[in-house]
Amino acid sequence: MSGIDVGEELGARAAQARALALLRIRSRALAVVITPAAVAVVLFAAGAQGHLGGPVWDGVRWAVLGVAVVVLLVAAAVAVAVARARPAVSPTVPVAEEGAPDLYRLVRDLADRLGVPAPSAIALTPDCDSWLEDRTHRSTRTHRGSGSTTTAEAKNTAPVLVIGSPFLWWMRVAELRAVLAPVVAGTDSSAHPDIAAARRFVRGLDAAVADGAAPGHNALRAAPAAFTGWVARLLLRACREHAAEMERCVAATASMRAQGVDYALRIAAQEQVGLAYAGWDRLLTRVALPAWRMGRWPSRLDAGVVSALTELSRRDRLADGFTSRLGERPACDLLEEPGIADEATSLLAARLFHGGPAESGPDWAPVDWQQYPDEVVDRKWRTEAARLHRVLDAMGVPPASVADPAVPTLARVMEHLAGPGGPGDELAAGIGAAVARDDAQAPAPGPAQQTASAAGGDPLDLWGPDPLPLFPLQPPRTGTELLADHVAAMVCCAAVDTAGAAPGLDWLDGPALLVDGERRADLAVPVLSLVEDGDPDPLRSWLAEVGVRSDKPVRLV
Repeated sequence: MSGIDVGEELGARAAQARALALLRIRSRALAVVITPAAVAVVLFAAGAQGHLGGPVWDGVRWAVLGVAVVVLLVAAAVAVAVARARPAVSPTVPVAEEGAPDLYRLVRDLADRLGVPAPSAIALTPDCDSWLEDRTHRSTRTHRGSGSTTTAEAKNTAPVLVIGSPFLWWMRVAELRAVLAPVVAGTDSSAHPDIAAARRFVRGLDAAVADGAAPGHNALRAAPAAFTGWVARLLLRACREHAAEMERCVAATASMRAQGVDYALRIAAQEQVGLAYAGWDRLLTRVALPAWRMGRWPSRLDAGVVSALTELSRRDRLADGFTSRLGERPACDLLEEPGIADEATSLLAARLFHGGPAESGPDWAPVDWQQYPDEVVDRKWRTEAARLHRVLDAMGVPPASVADPAVPTLARVMEHLAGPGGPGDELAAGIGAAVARDDAQAPAPGPAQQTASAAGGDPLDLWGPDPLPLFPLQPPRTGTELLADHVAAMVCCAAVDTAGAAPGLDWLDGPALLVDGERRADLAVPVLSLVEDGDPDPLRSWLAEVGVRSDKPVRLV
């Protein structure tokens, strides 16, 4: 045997040993439960044979029997609660085989090369990661026949292969196969009965803990759920080390098994993983987030990540040569209708990272990339400019034009901020309060939106009735930062209305101002000089260069 084979065998044995340790914990818990019943049986048997007689021992026997009955009833209730608890399932977009026969064929061929069972299904996630997910607990059913009860969980089902959707659009077919090799190799461990049973045990405990801590239980269920969660938490503490080590051994074994498949290509493909993550993060935070906040969700995020990464490759010397791969077949060609899959994962991304509803509606509509500058960028600028003038009105700041005080102008903003930092601090506080107030008044996903897939078992239902987001994308911003954004938005509106500029989209930085078709990325510094230092001269020079008239009226929303 080669060194890799030996290492793989040792890793598999170590994983199995940890799985057996987890099952022994389950057995010991069962032994604790049945001990009072066993003692009661012994005492009653001794009494029936004439031993341990008398009223004292009779009292002991019945007391032990009572304890045994209570313990068995409580244990049965806990066991039922653990069995009925719904372990967390990653929110994904399922990919049917008829919708991606080439992708399923690639995965099955990969499983054959690795000598492991093929995954039972494939799903997409709006993230830069891939993994196997066991969902047998979702299909657990009780079958009632002639006086017997069995469960479908007795049969191990191959796990679902979850693939990060940005990988499909950015990676080439060969790169995707290389990246998926160590992931698919993990199905071998999932098919092992001891490991599968240990995982089901741990997942059930974890679900019971989450259920016990979840709000919304009525008075009758609150105490039992809390007690079940407490018992499950004790068992999880005992399992934690063994479970972590088992998963580490499983991952190491899968990695060793996959070393013989596209190993050299996998090293290069891992570079693409890092690049995809960087571009995906920029696309979400700089491009998607402004649209989400306005009730619009970009419907082609995965296609957008290709544009973002191509732009990153153009700007970053470390990414030189990566765009030469684009002539090869992209992995999204393995899907029959990549546009539909992109739209579904884009909507799921909006739900996960921002908290949007599950379906489109009047206040939650998709937007194409061609419409993004006009429907998102321009609207964002004018919304922020309108908020800026509302705060100035509330502060009693006089208009720049006495002749027509109702007309909003950039000059009004500049005249107020030019000078000591005191008025700027007051305006920054006002902007921060206005933003917080508007965010609080924004409509949250209601019951109708949250239950869009309730009948179909929407995984996001597991997170409870509270609105998402699960993963906030941006930390809270200071009032000064918000004020700078609002002033920049006012400048952009003035540039569009008075200097022939246009809203645009930068794939890495989001909303952009286009002057003569070229992006102007030099606005931040003069705006900060005005907001932080009260110095309007750098901004006046910038306005003169672009041809912006600060005294002209600006259209607001």
